[in-house]
Amino acid sequence: MTRKKTAIVFFNLGGPDSPAAVRPFLFNLFNDPAIITLPGPLRWILAKFISGRRAPIAQKIYAELGGASPLLAQTALQSKALEAVLGDDEDHDFRVFTCMRYWHPMSDEVAREVAAWGAEHVVLLPLYPQFSTTTTESSARDWSRAAAKNGLTATTSVICCYPRQNDYVAAQAKLLRTQLKQTPQPARVLFSAHGLPVKFVEGGDPYQWQIEQTALAIARDAGLGTGDFRVCYQSRVGRLEWLGPSLDDALAKSAQHGVNVVVLPISFVSEHSETLVELDIEYKKIADDLGINHYRRVPTPTDDKEFIDGLASLARDAATKNGLCPPRGKRYCPQRFGRCLCKAA
Repeated sequence: MTRKKTAIVFFNLGGPDSPAAVRPFLFNLFNDPAIITLPGPLRWILAKFISGRRAPIAQKIYAELGGASPLLAQTALQSKALEAVLGDDEDHDFRVFTCMRYWHPMSDEVAREVAAWGAEHVVLLPLYPQFSTTTTESSARDWSRAAAKNGLTATTSVICCYPRQNDYVAAQAKLLRTQLKQTPQPARVLFSAHGLPVKFVEGGDPYQWQIEQTALAIARDAGLGTGDFRVCYQSRVGRLEWLGPSLDDALAKSAQHGVNVVVLPISFVSEHSETLVELDIEYKKIADDLGINHYRRVPTPTDDKEFIDGLASLARDAATKNGLCPPRGKRYCPQRFGRCLCKAA
């Protein structure tokens, strides 16, 4: 029996591959209408200004990583691991492609590659467990544009989110328990997510709600009580009001309460600048300055077997469907989140 050629397209943010790529990477980020919602010409001008101003700061961050982001290499590990798990599927010939939103390989080049391979079905699989209009929706929209432009006509399914997927939660809880065993008590777990301006949530983005759902699921699996953990946010940029509390504030409160800290980067599934530099260096220094005796950071799941098994389960399910693939086959978020991709489900 001939197996159906099924492309799995990983969505991720991307990162600069050299110091010279930092500024154009930032420009692509801030020129995304999902990030800055101004009309095109104004957004372009503002993106040029912000990327020029922030490039020297970002270059110093990436210098800590050898001058480039490790995200593409991390995603390659995940691709290889997922292909290995799916390699013996009887019905589908799976191949994993990586599509980055703001730096190479981007949608147009990946769509051409998928078309050249002869994919009969495409599964869009975000490496963002929690849905946001600024991440998954932005990537899906750009993929749709690129697929049409490059003549890719294969049927397509979109995995919108998996904030409580069993294997993903189990992998995170396992990694968390390992760090907790090495941390003197009392200790508090800080689930740190990438920040998002409040205006997006007020506009119906379900990201914050999904982050909280993930935190509750991991905490339950790891055996934490309600007073043992907090959800907080990092990576704020600009003057807008952002989701809180910030990780800075959560660390300050932990110091006041005399507890040690274990930070779990809840919205990231692979290592990059926001884990290796922001959490491991910058926030550790803040914790040290606050007098927190033990600050530990949970590694991302990356190619952890349980996590990859979870992605394989999602991919197999989506490979049999066309269109949107919400968790459990129905709308996941409460109706008040009108920007959820599953709003019609």
